[in-house]
Amino acid sequence: MNEQLQPLKKQPRTGKSSRSGTQDDVVYAHIFDAILEQRLAPGTKLSEEALGEIFGVSRTIIRRALSRLAHEGVVLLRPNRGAVVASPSVDEARQIFYARRMVERAITELAVEHATAEQLAELRQMVTDEQTSFSRGDRGAGIRLSGEFHLKLAEAAKNAPLISFQRSLVSQTSLIIAQYESGSRSHCSYDEHNQLIDAIEARDTAKAVSLMMHHMDHIDSKLNLDEDSASDDLHAVFSHLLQTKKKSGRSTSRSV
Repeated sequence: MNEQLQPLKKQPRTGKSSRSGTQDDVVYAHIFDAILEQRLAPGTKLSEEALGEIFGVSRTIIRRALSRLAHEGVVLLRPNRGAVVASPSVDEARQIFYARRMVERAITELAVEHATAEQLAELRQMVTDEQTSFSRGDRGAGIRLSGEFHLKLAEAAKNAPLISFQRSLVSQTSLIIAQYESGSRSHCSYDEHNQLIDAIEARDTAKAVSLMMHHMDHIDSKLNLDEDSASDDLHAVFSHLLQTKKKSGRSTSRSV
């Protein structure tokens, strides 16, 4: 017997993508984070019915969120067949990484020029949180924080178009890594991130750009055709939300 799911409530920002705003903002943020954390596998069918049940909202809300994700290139909307998580081909992956390199270079150069002491402190805290996540075995959170580091760096560059472009590229890169990463999947990006912050703080453009390109080389070197570890089961990916709602429902029932 299925329990009646209640609509998602607006939540304060907790380090992940913003969970405040309209209902489609909340749904968008949850799906974006699931992609960034590589919990949603490339090619996963995003059933409007299943997502509506999971999030307790109408299909109209789900469609709005999926449309935004499609605009960013991480969801593919197929006429009469529904939406799926994007599954970049090898050629598309190469193009995305080429674009990512160009954008990262520009962002790094601008960050050296514009990053404030407060922004550098925020970046350092993100690196600490990233390292803590990997240390405790929370790979998904570590991957998300690694991606959010690059989004925060884009903010420090103070160029709005680059921020928007970077958001799309970071999420697409996460899909590519989920689809093609090989080897032990060890992550030491926090060391490279710390070195990059040091170079930016020293206002050393040449060193900062060199470190960023080395960082991108490191990511690129681990890519190959291989199985992914993400899931195509929507209910499994968002099980933490369903469990919270079930617990809430039981508490309400007992108090009546």
